[in-house]
Amino acid sequence: MFARLAAADPEPRTELVYSSPFELLAAVILSAQATDRSVNLATAKLFPVANTPQQILALGLDGLKSYVRTIGLYNAKAANIIAMCSRLLERHGGEVPHDREALEALPGVGRKTANVILNCAFGEPTMAVDTHIFRVANRTGLAPGKTVLQVERSLLKAVPAEFMLHAHHWLILLGRYTCKARTPECWRCLVCEECGYRQKSAAPAERVSAAARGKRS
Repeated sequence: MFARLAAADPEPRTELVYSSPFELLAAVILSAQATDRSVNLATAKLFPVANTPQQILALGLDGLKSYVRTIGLYNAKAANIIAMCSRLLERHGGEVPHDREALEALPGVGRKTANVILNCAFGEPTMAVDTHIFRVANRTGLAPGKTVLQVERSLLKAVPAEFMLHAHHWLILLGRYTCKARTPECWRCLVCEECGYRQKSAAPAERVSAAARGKRS
């Protein structure tokens, strides 16, 4: 499965646009229950003005809200980012820590966000399980689990070591664009042959033909 995904996209990247670990951290906090596109549109205006903890704090809460109000739950996210910036300055000299425990101690940062930062900013082979990965892991049979943590631990065991660095990107992209929640597009999936999903969907034209044959019969 991962050999096929790697052959098609050898160097996958997060779709969030960033140029520093701090920008990535702020973007990931903003991305909760929001699209990467909506976050990128907002940060394209925010980051040229303020892209360090000091600059974000100088904007103030209301100033930050004015840049991110197009993103869902922006009030809570802006408050978390302001608190996160204060904590970074107080405990880490304004730098994003390369440490899971320290990351998860930051306001607005949970295990998934910490995994994204460790992987994308620091190159660690972590597995950030979001709704897409949770669905793909269960649907394909790759790493079934009833909770996010169960799926994460199962994936860390199931994914071959040589693919771990990019595995969560491949799985996110697979779930976002092919293995969709309501109607998985199995007919164009790169790993359909390796997938254990029993209700694989046919291409649209094939479904129409099948319906027509049913009417004739």
